[in-house]
Amino acid sequence: MLPPLEIVARLRPIDLVSPASRRSATGPGPHRLGAVAPYLAATLTLDAGFGEIALVGADGVRLAGGYADGAIGLSVRTAAGAGSTHRSRRMGSLPSAPEAIALTLTGVHLTVWARDGRDWVVRGRVGLLDLVDTRDEEWLASLTVEYDGGGGEHGDFGQLGLRDTRLVSHADGSPYSPDGWVWLTATHAGPGFFDTAHTGLWRLDPVTLALEHRSDLFFRRPTGTGVYGDHATHLVRDDDGWLVATSTWGDFDRRRPAVGITLARTGADLTTGRHVLDTTAMALPLDGLRSRGQWDPHLVRIGDLWHVGFASARKFFRFHPALAVGPTLDDLTLRAAATDRRATEGVTLLRLPDEQWRVLASDGRDGRRGQRERFPVFDLDLTEVGALRAPYPTNIPWPSLVHTDGGWLMATFDARRTGGPLPGYGTHGDLVVMRERRRDADTIVRSATPPRGST
Repeated sequence: MLPPLEIVARLRPIDLVSPASRRSATGPGPHRLGAVAPYLAATLTLDAGFGEIALVGADGVRLAGGYADGAIGLSVRTAAGAGSTHRSRRMGSLPSAPEAIALTLTGVHLTVWARDGRDWVVRGRVGLLDLVDTRDEEWLASLTVEYDGGGGEHGDFGQLGLRDTRLVSHADGSPYSPDGWVWLTATHAGPGFFDTAHTGLWRLDPVTLALEHRSDLFFRRPTGTGVYGDHATHLVRDDDGWLVATSTWGDFDRRRPAVGITLARTGADLTTGRHVLDTTAMALPLDGLRSRGQWDPHLVRIGDLWHVGFASARKFFRFHPALAVGPTLDDLTLRAAATDRRATEGVTLLRLPDEQWRVLASDGRDGRRGQRERFPVFDLDLTEVGALRAPYPTNIPWPSLVHTDGGWLMATFDARRTGGPLPGYGTHGDLVVMRERRRDADTIVRSATPPRGST
Protein backbone atom coordinates (compact mmCIF):
# COMPACT_ATOMS: atom_id res chain seq x y z
CA MET A 1 0.00 0.00 0.00
CA LEU A 2 0.95 3.65 0.14
CA PRO A 3 3.24 5.10 2.85
CA PRO A 4 2.04 7.53 5.56
CA LEU A 5 1.83 11.16 4.46
CA GLU A 6 2.42 14.40 6.34
CA ILE A 7 1.59 18.03 5.58
CA VAL A 8 4.64 19.99 4.40
CA ALA A 9 3.06 23.15 2.97
CA ARG A 10 -0.09 25.23 2.81
CA LEU A 11 -0.13 27.59 -0.18
CA ARG A 12 -2.75 30.28 -0.78
CA PRO A 13 -2.58 32.32 -4.01
CA ILE A 14 -5.05 35.22 -3.78
CA ASP A 15 -5.45 37.53 -6.78
CA LEU A 16 -8.53 39.56 -7.55
CA VAL A 17 -6.93 40.55 -10.85
CA SER A 18 -5.05 37.66 -12.45
CA PRO A 19 -1.39 38.75 -12.73
CA ALA A 20 -1.04 37.52 -16.32
CA SER A 21 -3.87 39.81 -17.47
CA ARG A 22 -3.26 42.81 -15.22
CA ARG A 23 -3.22 46.24 -16.90
CA SER A 24 -2.75 49.63 -15.25
CA ALA A 25 -4.87 52.69 -15.96
CA THR A 26 -4.12 56.26 -14.93
CA GLY A 27 -7.05 57.91 -16.67
CA PRO A 28 -10.81 57.47 -16.29
CA GLY A 29 -11.24 55.45 -19.48
CA PRO A 30 -13.04 53.77 -21.05
CA HIS A 31 -10.46 50.95 -21.07
CA ARG A 32 -11.25 47.89 -23.17
CA LEU A 33 -11.26 44.58 -21.33
CA GLY A 34 -11.34 42.04 -24.18
CA ALA A 35 -13.38 39.67 -22.03
CA VAL A 36 -14.07 36.08 -23.13
CA ALA A 37 -15.86 34.99 -19.94
CA PRO A 38 -17.82 36.73 -17.18
CA TYR A 39 -14.89 36.59 -14.74
CA LEU A 40 -13.40 40.08 -14.51
CA ALA A 41 -11.92 42.38 -11.88
CA ALA A 42 -10.79 45.98 -11.43
CA THR A 43 -9.15 47.74 -8.49
CA LEU A 44 -8.94 51.44 -7.66
CA THR A 45 -6.61 53.20 -5.23
CA LEU A 46 -8.53 56.05 -3.62
CA ASP A 47 -6.55 59.26 -4.07
CA ALA A 48 -9.28 61.65 -2.96
CA GLY A 49 -11.17 59.60 -0.38
CA PHE A 50 -13.88 58.55 -2.83
CA GLY A 51 -14.06 56.54 -6.04
CA GLU A 52 -16.07 54.41 -8.44
CA ILE A 53 -15.35 51.56 -10.86
CA ALA A 54 -17.80 50.70 -13.64
CA LEU A 55 -18.08 47.91 -16.20
CA VAL A 56 -19.88 49.27 -19.26
CA GLY A 57 -21.36 47.30 -22.16
CA ALA A 58 -22.11 48.49 -25.68
CA ASP A 59 -25.81 47.91 -25.00
CA GLY A 60 -25.87 50.55 -22.23
CA VAL A 61 -25.50 48.14 -19.32
CA ARG A 62 -23.49 49.74 -16.53
CA LEU A 63 -22.33 47.77 -13.49
CA ALA A 64 -20.60 49.89 -10.85
CA GLY A 65 -19.18 49.79 -7.37
CA GLY A 66 -18.12 52.82 -5.40
CA TYR A 67 -17.26 54.43 -2.08
CA ALA A 68 -18.20 57.93 -0.84
CA ASP A 69 -19.07 59.55 2.51
CA GLY A 70 -18.58 56.43 4.60
CA ALA A 71 -20.71 54.14 2.43
CA ILE A 72 -19.77 51.50 -0.14
CA GLY A 73 -22.21 49.86 -2.51
CA LEU A 74 -23.23 48.82 -6.01
CA SER A 75 -25.36 50.23 -8.80
CA VAL A 76 -26.83 48.45 -11.81
CA ARG A 77 -28.25 49.91 -15.02
CA THR A 78 -29.77 47.45 -17.48
CA ALA A 79 -29.94 47.68 -21.26
CA ALA A 80 -33.55 48.82 -20.92
CA GLY A 81 -32.40 51.77 -18.82
CA ALA A 82 -33.72 50.50 -15.48
CA GLY A 83 -31.49 51.34 -12.55
CA SER A 84 -31.04 50.10 -8.98
CA THR A 85 -28.62 50.61 -6.09
CA HIS A 86 -27.53 48.01 -3.56
CA ARG A 87 -25.88 48.39 -0.16
CA SER A 88 -25.22 45.74 2.47
CA ARG A 89 -26.81 46.57 5.82
CA ARG A 90 -24.06 44.62 7.60
CA MET A 91 -20.99 45.59 5.57
CA GLY A 92 -21.90 48.71 3.60
CA SER A 93 -20.78 51.30 6.17
CA LEU A 94 -17.10 52.03 6.80
CA PRO A 95 -15.69 54.11 9.68
CA SER A 96 -13.06 55.65 7.40
CA ALA A 97 -12.10 55.66 3.74
CA PRO A 98 -10.34 52.45 2.64
CA GLU A 99 -7.02 52.45 0.82
CA ALA A 100 -8.61 50.88 -2.24
CA ILE A 101 -11.82 49.40 -3.60
CA ALA A 102 -12.41 46.67 -6.16
CA LEU A 103 -15.21 45.47 -8.40
CA THR A 104 -15.50 41.85 -9.59
CA LEU A 105 -17.85 40.06 -11.94
CA THR A 106 -17.88 36.29 -11.35
CA GLY A 107 -20.56 34.51 -13.36
CA VAL A 108 -23.79 36.33 -12.56
CA HIS A 109 -22.52 37.93 -9.34
CA LEU A 110 -21.30 41.54 -9.03
CA THR A 111 -19.21 42.20 -5.91
CA VAL A 112 -17.66 45.32 -4.39
CA TRP A 113 -14.60 45.06 -2.13
CA ALA A 114 -12.60 47.31 0.18
CA ARG A 115 -8.99 47.02 1.33
CA ASP A 116 -7.49 48.76 4.34
CA GLY A 117 -4.20 46.97 4.91
CA ARG A 118 -3.35 43.69 3.23
CA ASP A 119 -6.67 41.85 2.91
CA TRP A 120 -9.57 42.43 0.55
CA VAL A 121 -12.99 42.22 2.24
CA VAL A 122 -16.32 41.85 0.43
CA ARG A 123 -18.57 44.81 1.26
CA GLY A 124 -21.51 44.15 -1.04
CA ARG A 125 -22.81 41.73 -3.64
CA VAL A 126 -25.78 41.52 -6.01
CA GLY A 127 -27.03 38.79 -8.32
CA LEU A 128 -27.54 39.76 -11.97
CA LEU A 129 -29.29 36.63 -13.25
CA ASP A 130 -32.62 38.33 -13.95
CA LEU A 131 -31.07 41.68 -14.91
CA VAL A 132 -28.16 41.16 -17.34
CA ASP A 133 -27.08 38.24 -19.52
CA THR A 134 -23.49 38.28 -18.33
CA ARG A 135 -22.64 35.03 -20.17
CA ASP A 136 -23.38 36.43 -23.65
CA GLU A 137 -20.13 36.39 -25.63
CA GLU A 138 -20.92 39.41 -27.79
CA TRP A 139 -21.76 41.48 -24.73
CA LEU A 140 -18.59 40.33 -22.96
CA ALA A 141 -16.42 41.33 -25.93
CA SER A 142 -17.86 44.86 -25.81
CA LEU A 143 -17.10 45.52 -22.13
CA THR A 144 -14.96 48.42 -21.00
CA VAL A 145 -13.97 49.62 -17.52
CA GLU A 146 -14.16 53.21 -16.30
CA TYR A 147 -12.65 54.82 -13.18
CA ASP A 148 -13.50 57.87 -11.12
CA GLY A 149 -11.40 59.06 -8.19
CA GLY A 150 -7.94 57.62 -8.83
CA GLY A 151 -5.85 55.15 -10.82
CA GLY A 152 -6.51 51.47 -11.09
CA GLU A 153 -5.74 48.05 -12.46
CA HIS A 154 -8.02 45.69 -14.35
CA GLY A 155 -8.09 42.33 -16.10
CA ASP A 156 -9.41 38.82 -15.63
CA PHE A 157 -10.60 37.65 -12.22
CA GLY A 158 -8.01 35.41 -10.56
CA GLN A 159 -8.90 33.39 -7.44
CA LEU A 160 -9.47 33.58 -3.71
CA GLY A 161 -8.21 30.06 -3.16
CA LEU A 162 -7.95 26.64 -4.77
CA ARG A 163 -9.98 23.48 -4.32
CA ASP A 164 -10.99 20.35 -6.30
CA THR A 165 -7.32 19.71 -7.13
CA ARG A 166 -6.84 17.07 -9.81
CA LEU A 167 -3.57 15.92 -11.38
CA VAL A 168 -3.31 16.39 -15.13
CA SER A 169 -2.64 13.00 -16.68
CA HIS A 170 -2.12 11.06 -19.86
CA ALA A 171 -4.90 8.74 -20.96
CA ASP A 172 -3.12 5.75 -19.36
CA GLY A 173 -3.19 7.48 -15.97
CA SER A 174 0.46 8.49 -15.87
CA PRO A 175 1.12 12.08 -14.78
CA TYR A 176 1.48 14.78 -17.40
CA SER A 177 4.87 16.31 -16.57
CA PRO A 178 6.76 17.61 -19.62
CA ASP A 179 9.07 19.70 -17.42
CA GLY A 180 9.37 17.71 -14.19
CA TRP A 181 6.68 19.79 -12.47
CA VAL A 182 3.39 18.45 -11.12
CA TRP A 183 0.57 19.81 -13.30
CA LEU A 184 -2.93 20.07 -11.87
CA THR A 185 -6.32 21.59 -12.45
CA ALA A 186 -8.07 23.38 -9.62
CA THR A 187 -11.28 25.23 -8.98
CA HIS A 188 -10.60 28.96 -8.63
CA ALA A 189 -12.73 30.01 -5.66
CA GLY A 190 -14.84 33.13 -6.14
CA PRO A 191 -16.63 35.42 -3.67
CA GLY A 192 -19.51 33.10 -2.92
CA PHE A 193 -20.99 29.70 -3.67
CA PHE A 194 -20.10 27.34 -6.53
CA ASP A 195 -21.45 29.55 -9.32
CA THR A 196 -18.78 32.21 -8.63
CA ALA A 197 -15.87 29.83 -9.36
CA HIS A 198 -14.12 28.58 -12.50
CA THR A 199 -11.37 26.17 -13.64
CA GLY A 200 -7.66 26.98 -13.71
CA LEU A 201 -4.51 25.10 -14.64
CA TRP A 202 -1.44 25.22 -12.37
CA ARG A 203 1.94 23.60 -12.00
CA LEU A 204 3.81 22.80 -8.78
CA ASP A 205 7.57 22.28 -8.43
CA PRO A 206 7.83 19.00 -6.49
CA VAL A 207 11.13 20.07 -4.90
CA THR A 208 10.73 23.75 -3.99
CA LEU A 209 6.89 23.70 -3.96
CA ALA A 210 6.83 26.84 -6.09
CA LEU A 211 3.32 27.24 -7.51
CA GLU A 212 2.58 28.82 -10.89
CA HIS A 213 -0.72 29.65 -12.58
CA ARG A 214 -0.78 28.68 -16.26
CA SER A 215 -4.23 29.06 -17.81
CA ASP A 216 -8.00 29.33 -17.33
CA LEU A 217 -10.70 27.14 -18.86
CA PHE A 218 -14.31 28.08 -19.52
CA PHE A 219 -17.08 26.15 -21.21
CA ARG A 220 -20.00 26.36 -23.60
CA ARG A 221 -22.81 23.96 -22.74
CA PRO A 222 -24.15 21.34 -25.20
CA THR A 223 -27.50 23.16 -25.19
CA GLY A 224 -28.11 26.88 -25.01
CA THR A 225 -25.64 29.72 -25.40
CA GLY A 226 -23.14 31.55 -23.26
CA VAL A 227 -19.90 30.94 -21.35
CA TYR A 228 -19.86 29.17 -17.99
CA GLY A 229 -17.30 28.82 -15.23
CA ASP A 230 -17.81 25.09 -14.83
CA HIS A 231 -15.25 23.36 -12.60
CA ALA A 232 -14.20 20.22 -10.71
CA THR A 233 -12.28 19.27 -13.84
CA HIS A 234 -9.97 16.49 -15.06
CA LEU A 235 -7.60 17.38 -17.91
CA VAL A 236 -6.29 14.41 -19.90
CA ARG A 237 -3.61 14.36 -22.60
CA ASP A 238 -4.79 11.87 -25.24
CA ASP A 239 -2.36 11.44 -28.16
CA ASP A 240 -1.89 14.98 -29.59
CA GLY A 241 -5.01 16.49 -28.05
CA TRP A 242 -6.80 17.12 -24.79
CA LEU A 243 -9.87 15.65 -23.16
CA VAL A 244 -11.48 17.97 -20.61
CA ALA A 245 -14.08 16.41 -18.33
CA THR A 246 -15.81 18.84 -16.02
CA SER A 247 -18.78 19.28 -13.71
CA THR A 248 -21.51 21.81 -14.49
CA TRP A 249 -21.32 23.74 -11.21
CA GLY A 250 -21.10 27.05 -13.08
CA ASP A 251 -24.82 27.90 -12.71
CA PHE A 252 -25.67 25.89 -9.61
CA ASP A 253 -28.95 27.01 -8.08
CA ARG A 254 -29.88 25.75 -4.60
CA ARG A 255 -33.55 26.15 -5.47
CA ARG A 256 -33.28 23.88 -8.54
CA PRO A 257 -30.10 21.83 -8.00
CA ALA A 258 -28.75 20.03 -11.05
CA VAL A 259 -25.18 19.04 -11.92
CA GLY A 260 -23.87 16.83 -14.72
CA ILE A 261 -20.59 16.10 -16.49
CA THR A 262 -19.51 17.42 -19.87
CA LEU A 263 -16.60 16.52 -22.12
CA ALA A 264 -14.54 18.75 -24.40
CA ARG A 265 -12.07 17.57 -27.03
CA THR A 266 -9.52 20.02 -28.39
CA GLY A 267 -6.12 20.29 -30.02
CA ALA A 268 -5.53 23.80 -28.66
CA ASP A 269 -2.60 24.50 -26.35
CA LEU A 270 -4.39 24.59 -22.99
CA THR A 271 -1.17 25.01 -21.01
CA THR A 272 -1.27 28.79 -21.34
CA GLY A 273 -3.83 31.55 -21.89
CA ARG A 274 -7.60 31.70 -21.49
CA HIS A 275 -9.83 29.24 -23.36
CA VAL A 276 -13.54 28.74 -24.03
CA LEU A 277 -14.28 25.12 -24.96
CA ASP A 278 -17.26 23.52 -26.66
CA THR A 279 -18.60 20.48 -24.82
CA THR A 280 -20.87 17.48 -25.17
CA ALA A 281 -22.79 15.79 -22.37
CA MET A 282 -21.23 12.61 -21.00
CA ALA A 283 -23.87 9.88 -21.10
CA LEU A 284 -23.02 8.16 -17.82
CA PRO A 285 -24.69 4.82 -17.04
CA LEU A 286 -26.87 5.33 -13.98
CA ASP A 287 -28.83 2.06 -13.88
CA GLY A 288 -30.33 1.54 -10.44
CA LEU A 289 -28.61 4.55 -8.87
CA ARG A 290 -31.58 6.93 -8.64
CA SER A 291 -29.02 9.59 -9.50
CA ARG A 292 -30.06 13.26 -9.46
CA GLY A 293 -26.59 14.64 -10.15
CA GLN A 294 -23.06 13.60 -11.10
CA TRP A 295 -19.70 15.37 -10.63
CA ASP A 296 -15.92 14.96 -10.04
CA PRO A 297 -15.04 13.00 -13.23
CA HIS A 298 -11.75 11.11 -13.47
CA LEU A 299 -10.80 9.38 -16.75
CA VAL A 300 -8.24 6.60 -17.27
CA ARG A 301 -7.81 4.12 -20.12
CA ILE A 302 -6.76 0.74 -18.69
CA GLY A 303 -5.92 -1.65 -21.50
CA ASP A 304 -8.70 -1.35 -24.07
CA LEU A 305 -11.28 0.10 -21.70
CA TRP A 306 -11.94 3.60 -20.49
CA HIS A 307 -12.66 3.83 -16.76
CA VAL A 308 -14.63 6.86 -15.57
CA GLY A 309 -14.90 7.54 -11.86
CA PHE A 310 -17.49 10.02 -10.63
CA ALA A 311 -19.68 10.97 -7.68
CA SER A 312 -23.39 10.24 -7.95
CA ALA A 313 -25.97 12.02 -5.81
CA ARG A 314 -29.26 10.45 -4.75
CA LYS A 315 -30.26 13.93 -3.64
CA PHE A 316 -28.43 17.15 -2.81
CA PHE A 317 -26.26 16.58 -0.85
CA ARG A 318 -26.07 12.79 -0.40
CA PHE A 319 -23.50 11.28 -2.75
CA HIS A 320 -21.27 8.25 -3.27
CA PRO A 321 -18.55 6.94 -5.64
CA ALA A 322 -19.34 5.17 -8.91
CA LEU A 323 -17.21 3.68 -11.69
CA ALA A 324 -18.17 3.19 -15.35
CA VAL A 325 -16.21 1.35 -18.05
CA GLY A 326 -16.42 1.01 -21.81
CA PRO A 327 -14.50 0.82 -25.10
CA THR A 328 -15.13 4.54 -25.72
CA LEU A 329 -16.26 7.46 -23.61
CA ASP A 330 -19.52 7.39 -25.55
CA ASP A 331 -20.23 3.72 -24.76
CA LEU A 332 -20.04 3.14 -21.00
CA THR A 333 -21.63 0.68 -18.61
CA LEU A 334 -21.75 0.84 -14.83
CA ARG A 335 -19.15 -1.41 -13.22
CA ALA A 336 -19.63 -0.56 -9.54
CA ALA A 337 -21.11 1.93 -7.09
CA ALA A 338 -20.43 2.29 -3.36
CA THR A 339 -24.03 3.06 -2.47
CA ASP A 340 -23.42 2.46 1.25
CA ARG A 341 -21.81 5.90 1.42
CA ARG A 342 -23.53 9.26 1.63
CA ALA A 343 -20.78 11.91 1.69
CA THR A 344 -17.94 10.51 -0.44
CA GLU A 345 -16.55 12.19 -3.56
CA GLY A 346 -13.21 13.08 -5.24
CA VAL A 347 -13.08 9.70 -7.00
CA THR A 348 -9.53 9.13 -8.31
CA LEU A 349 -8.01 6.13 -10.10
CA LEU A 350 -4.38 5.44 -9.19
CA ARG A 351 -1.89 2.85 -10.48
CA LEU A 352 0.40 1.58 -7.72
CA PRO A 353 4.07 0.67 -8.26
CA ASP A 354 3.08 -3.04 -8.38
CA GLU A 355 0.80 -2.18 -11.36
CA GLN A 356 -2.38 -2.73 -9.35
CA TRP A 357 -5.14 -0.18 -9.84
CA ARG A 358 -6.91 1.38 -6.90
CA VAL A 359 -9.75 3.88 -6.56
CA LEU A 360 -9.22 6.61 -3.99
CA ALA A 361 -11.89 8.90 -2.60
CA SER A 362 -12.67 11.26 0.27
CA ASP A 363 -15.17 10.61 3.09
CA GLY A 364 -16.64 13.91 4.30
CA ARG A 365 -17.71 14.66 7.84
CA ASP A 366 -21.38 13.95 7.02
CA GLY A 367 -20.71 10.29 6.27
CA ARG A 368 -21.84 7.35 8.36
CA ARG A 369 -19.84 6.20 11.37
CA GLY A 370 -16.56 4.75 10.17
CA GLN A 371 -16.92 6.66 6.87
CA ARG A 372 -16.02 10.16 8.05
CA GLU A 373 -12.97 12.38 7.52
CA ARG A 374 -10.73 9.81 5.88
CA PHE A 375 -9.39 8.77 2.47
CA PRO A 376 -10.77 5.29 1.65
CA VAL A 377 -9.03 3.05 -0.89
CA PHE A 378 -11.10 0.70 -3.08
CA ASP A 379 -10.44 -1.94 -5.72
CA LEU A 380 -12.02 -1.54 -9.16
CA ASP A 381 -15.24 -3.11 -7.87
CA LEU A 382 -15.41 -0.35 -5.25
CA THR A 383 -14.83 -2.74 -2.39
CA GLU A 384 -12.89 -0.92 0.30
CA VAL A 385 -9.44 -2.44 0.84
CA GLY A 386 -7.86 0.17 3.11
CA ALA A 387 -7.37 3.88 3.68
CA LEU A 388 -4.62 6.44 3.21
CA ARG A 389 -2.59 7.19 6.30
CA ALA A 390 -2.75 10.93 5.92
CA PRO A 391 -4.04 13.99 7.78
CA TYR A 392 -7.55 14.93 6.74
CA PRO A 393 -8.02 18.69 6.19
CA THR A 394 -11.42 20.31 6.52
CA ASN A 395 -14.18 20.06 3.91
CA ILE A 396 -13.89 17.06 1.51
CA PRO A 397 -10.29 17.20 0.22
CA TRP A 398 -9.48 15.11 -2.85
CA PRO A 399 -6.68 12.50 -2.75
CA SER A 400 -4.57 13.55 -5.75
CA LEU A 401 -1.30 11.61 -5.48
CA VAL A 402 1.77 11.43 -7.69
CA HIS A 403 5.06 9.57 -7.27
CA THR A 404 8.05 11.90 -7.67
CA ASP A 405 11.82 11.46 -7.32
CA GLY A 406 11.36 12.42 -3.67
CA GLY A 407 8.60 9.86 -3.06
CA TRP A 408 4.83 10.21 -2.95
CA LEU A 409 3.32 13.69 -2.98
CA MET A 410 -0.33 14.65 -2.54
CA ALA A 411 -1.85 17.99 -3.56
CA THR A 412 -5.18 18.56 -1.83
CA PHE A 413 -7.06 21.42 -0.16
CA ASP A 414 -8.99 22.61 2.86
CA ALA A 415 -11.99 24.85 3.58
CA ARG A 416 -10.26 27.93 5.02
CA ARG A 417 -12.28 30.93 3.86
CA THR A 418 -11.27 34.46 2.95
CA GLY A 419 -12.96 37.71 1.93
CA GLY A 420 -14.76 38.44 5.20
CA PRO A 421 -18.14 37.22 6.51
CA LEU A 422 -20.36 38.23 3.58
CA PRO A 423 -19.35 35.68 0.87
CA GLY A 424 -19.89 32.60 3.08
CA TYR A 425 -19.04 29.08 1.97
CA GLY A 426 -17.19 28.79 -1.33
CA THR A 427 -14.16 31.06 -0.87
CA HIS A 428 -11.89 28.17 0.15
CA GLY A 429 -9.18 27.00 0.25
CA ASP A 430 -5.50 26.49 0.89
CA LEU A 431 -3.56 24.17 -1.39
CA VAL A 432 -2.38 21.55 1.12
CA VAL A 433 0.73 19.64 0.05
CA MET A 434 1.72 16.34 1.68
CA ARG A 435 4.75 14.10 1.29
CA GLU A 436 5.81 10.69 2.49
CA ARG A 437 6.38 10.90 6.23
CA ARG A 438 10.01 11.41 7.18
CA ARG A 439 11.26 9.21 10.01
CA ASP A 440 14.26 11.28 11.04
CA ALA A 441 12.86 14.81 11.21
CA ASP A 442 9.92 16.75 12.58
CA THR A 443 7.17 17.81 10.23
CA ILE A 444 7.77 21.23 8.67
CA VAL A 445 4.68 23.12 7.53
CA ARG A 446 5.49 25.88 5.03
CA SER A 447 2.88 28.57 4.54
CA ALA A 448 2.64 31.00 1.63
CA THR A 449 0.41 34.06 1.84
CA PRO A 450 0.06 36.93 -0.62
CA PRO A 451 2.30 39.94 -0.01
CA ARG A 452 0.86 43.19 1.29
CA GLY A 453 -1.15 44.92 -1.40
CA SER A 454 -1.59 41.79 -3.53
CA THR A 455 -4.51 42.01 -5.90
